[in-house]
Amino acid sequence: MRRVKAAALRWDELALVPPTLMTAGLLALAAVAAVPAQSAEITEQSEQADFKVVPLTEGLDHPWGLAFLPDGGMLITERSGDLRLFKDGRLESGAVAGVPEVAARGQGGLLDVAVHPSFAENGLIYLSYAGPGEGGASTEVARGRLDGMTLQDVEVIFRATPKSGGTGHFGSRLVFDRDGKLFISLGDRRQIRESQNLGNHIGTVIRLNDDGSVPEDNPFLGQAGALPEIYSYGHRNVQGMTLHPVSGEIWSHEHGPRGGDELNLVKAGANYGWPVITYGIDYSGAIITDKTEAPGMEQPIVYWDPSIAPSGMAFYDGDQFPEWQGDLFIGALAHLHLRRLEMEGGQVVGQESLLTGLNERIRDVRNGPDGYLYVLTDSSNGQLLRLEPAS
Repeated sequence: MRRVKAAALRWDELALVPPTLMTAGLLALAAVAAVPAQSAEITEQSEQADFKVVPLTEGLDHPWGLAFLPDGGMLITERSGDLRLFKDGRLESGAVAGVPEVAARGQGGLLDVAVHPSFAENGLIYLSYAGPGEGGASTEVARGRLDGMTLQDVEVIFRATPKSGGTGHFGSRLVFDRDGKLFISLGDRRQIRESQNLGNHIGTVIRLNDDGSVPEDNPFLGQAGALPEIYSYGHRNVQGMTLHPVSGEIWSHEHGPRGGDELNLVKAGANYGWPVITYGIDYSGAIITDKTEAPGMEQPIVYWDPSIAPSGMAFYDGDQFPEWQGDLFIGALAHLHLRRLEMEGGQVVGQESLLTGLNERIRDVRNGPDGYLYVLTDSSNGQLLRLEPAS
């Protein structure tokens, strides 16, 4: 594993995977080809821990987000608009009723799901989704009380403005911090210049109280021309966000254009630069900007070129894989793998690609309360997988 330290660290995908991992990936792929639709367990070697991939269910329609319930159940969103419940080892046949209407087009649809920190007392869950309305769609967040297979008392607590046409770059992840504040990640809706405009929600991370009201210490509260819900801005499309289990910090990653995906530490009031600075170029090959840094704009902790198209992320703090303690796991839609980042002192000191043999887009990864890692694959026959120690 390469070990380097830098303020903004580039990782080149062409030289990332060592030959031993490539061999393991090819062997795993051959094993997959011998059985239908990953119906059998796969064992894979990583640099620090061998593990097996245990399929829990399949038949999910482009699953997007995953949340754990106190009783051991799991809520899974499907981008087409259904909220599913996995409980007692099986996927319930029907969908949870009461989910808001979603604009299930392109990258839009039902996106993330989060459980209130006091769910055991109030039963509240939160959903982010592309919400239709006059002018098009935007990311919305609703909450409701889960009662069996029904959401009761559903209310929309946030609507990103403005609504707009197009079907891309909605974000969106939901994370509660240790103070019970709700963070919502958004995308730029492909209106790239608006990510520097504090007068709308485009390309921002939002911070709210659990009822949707604005916290009194939000960084732009009371600033003329700025929306008070905004916590940070200058983002492109944040599809991964998580809470650091030790520091309590919020971390995020975002899609770059052609190259330039970023891993960031989310700071109050910070500007992450899009599109004034970027390490990527336009998909056409055109130069978006000649700047990769500028005064008053944050540098990423690491960036990827070529792009890995990151989605979903989780720090590992379980006890099933002591070798992975403190590591950061990120799903990759491009190159079809799960990325493990070895962390030291808030910096990335090594990376490796896992699950290469699945040949699947990884949409989400979560650290389970049982100490295992859980993964969602993004397809019309999406799977819920669990990573367990190999022995």
